[in-house]
Amino acid sequence: MPYKLLFVCLGNICRSPSAENIMNHLIDQAGLSNSIVCDSAGTSSYHIGSQPDRRMSAAAVAKLGIQLRGRARQFAKSDFQEFDMILAMDRDNYDDILALDPTGKYHDKVHLMCEFCTRHNLKEVPDPYYGGVEGFNQVIDLLVDACESLLQHIVNLQVSA
Repeated sequence: MPYKLLFVCLGNICRSPSAENIMNHLIDQAGLSNSIVCDSAGTSSYHIGSQPDRRMSAAAVAKLGIQLRGRARQFAKSDFQEFDMILAMDRDNYDDILALDPTGKYHDKVHLMCEFCTRHNLKEVPDPYYGGVEGFNQVIDLLVDACESLLQHIVNLQVSA
């Protein structure tokens, strides 16, 4: 069974699809595509079915040479059972996810993405939607940092399992 990761932001068109695609890129480079699977979702329903934001896509191509793929979907309660780890981009999304699990059964699966950063000290991945190009570039940098560390964390978990 592959280890399943779900990246979550508000609309699932900027931060979480970037995290999903960056992580898939790192997983492919490491030859681990059969053992780790990624998806992304949004806590809101604003953009269901939409492709990643074109400005976010442009930043991913410019900084990493990768195309952002996928279509926005909304986080569902069934995702708690489906995924091994759920990574929220910010505190609001984290709180919204936990609110869907009132018994706390799955709280240990939910983490803030920036918990895995080693080079940056921000606690949340800022939403670049209403900002300029530099905001999208910052998100890419933060997510590369977090994804590299997250991948190492998962590899370590699988080795010790």
